[in-house]
Amino acid sequence: MELLEAIRRRKTTNGHFLPDPVSVEHQQLLMELAGRAPSQLNSQPWRFVLIEERPTIEEIARLSGASMTQAMSDGTFFERYRRYFRFSEEEMQTRRDGMLFDHLPPLLRPFTSQVFTARGQKMMNALRVPRTLGEENRKLVAGSPLLLGVLLDRAEYRPGELSSFYSLFSMGAAMENLWLATTELGLGIQFVSFPMEVPGNWQLIEKLLDVPDELELMAVYRLGYLPPEQRRPAIDWSSNHRKLPSQYVFRGTCATPQTGWDS
Repeated sequence: MELLEAIRRRKTTNGHFLPDPVSVEHQQLLMELAGRAPSQLNSQPWRFVLIEERPTIEEIARLSGASMTQAMSDGTFFERYRRYFRFSEEEMQTRRDGMLFDHLPPLLRPFTSQVFTARGQKMMNALRVPRTLGEENRKLVAGSPLLLGVLLDRAEYRPGELSSFYSLFSMGAAMENLWLATTELGLGIQFVSFPMEVPGNWQLIEKLLDVPDELELMAVYRLGYLPPEQRRPAIDWSSNHRKLPSQYVFRGTCATPQTGWDS
């Protein structure tokens, strides 16, 4: 696969993986390509932990599912990210960002416009939507043959200092290398983010992974081989739209949008 094609095909995997273990050869290749990312003064601040042990994966899955249920039950998730929720193709075509909830059970479709109201939250809780989503999330993480913890060296990652920006920039470059490689290798990848949403749960994962004081756990991803056909969860979303160049590219100064590239 050519690089340009891999970039255009890159995506997040919302569905299940095959149960097959990720081969050692592919794990080694992913780590090599991540390690080839650019970094300030060649500092290479990233560290990675590959997790295949079933008890650890199951516990991280439990924490992820429970975190999702809690964050959606108490409304903090919807309040925090409401600006990214889209419930119609028309809105998605206009904004061209965020998440389009285009796959919902018939029972929920009439209530999507009320999701950010107290009545809507009460209704979703009564219909056990947060619990349904949390359990689906738990199954997705638990069914992953490989989890990847991404860490930064605290000697380089010092919040409040310029080095912190450099480290985060380098980590992003390393993860993009890895992400593009999954596209080439027939692997899927997804950020396991919900334990970050509930105070205390991220620290439990750090304890599970024996993260030392000199490292900071920045992210956890789930990886696995993709099945030929992916079944969408009962409640799912898509994020295939991208902003047009005129919405994010400027010419000369930030006062002049780039035109003529939107075709």
